[in-house]
Amino acid sequence: MKSALVTGASRGLGKAIAIQLSLDHGLHIIINYTANQAAAEATKSEIEANGGSAELMQFDVKNNQEVQDKMQQWFTNNPENKIEVLVNNAGITRDNLFPWVSENDWDDVINTSLKGMYNCTQAVLQKMLRNRSGRIINVASLSGLKGVPGQTNYSAAKGGMIAATKALSQEVAKRNITVNAVAPGFILSDMTSDLPIDELKKMVPANRFGTPQEVADLVSFIASPKAAYITGEVININGGIYA
Repeated sequence: MKSALVTGASRGLGKAIAIQLSLDHGLHIIINYTANQAAAEATKSEIEANGGSAELMQFDVKNNQEVQDKMQQWFTNNPENKIEVLVNNAGITRDNLFPWVSENDWDDVINTSLKGMYNCTQAVLQKMLRNRSGRIINVASLSGLKGVPGQTNYSAAKGGMIAATKALSQEVAKRNITVNAVAPGFILSDMTSDLPIDELKKMVPANRFGTPQEVADLVSFIASPKAAYITGEVININGGIYA
């Protein structure tokens, strides 16, 4: 069985991505979540209602030992299965102007997106290298390309993810592994629910926020055989906003 690990897959972008990978590619989906088991179960139920298969896997992407232990246990229990797709989607925001960003808020944001990408990619990459196939897709942000005031920590985390994407893609390309990033702009989700949408959409040439489904469709394409020659890229999905 070919599988996909999607981090932060209980809600929002992660949920939409997990469902779409199951629908388009028939992948068994490993739904990672940190605390919200009910939401993760809802994602699993929706995948199964569409005829797919999925399982829950709880771990905090920031915790290297926890990630390694859970993934090693999964590989031991599933010797015939392969993780073909890794989507590093988990991320949080702790917005504030830089002089008032606490060390804890800096560390949590950096460690969730950037160290989380390191932890989860380390946990599956050796297997991908041996299998000579794989897709690693990092969910970055317009913030990591353009920089957004009040999001210095988030911009740093996503900017680091983008740079790591470009470097890693060159290391593993010969083994038929692609590494790409998607950089969403304003997307309707829990993360943007408190923003003044009517005001902010005036900044977007398309005059609207994007949807999780639109991001999921892009991720699904990058995971497909049609994208086999695309690697090291950062694909914007932002309605026309550019740095």
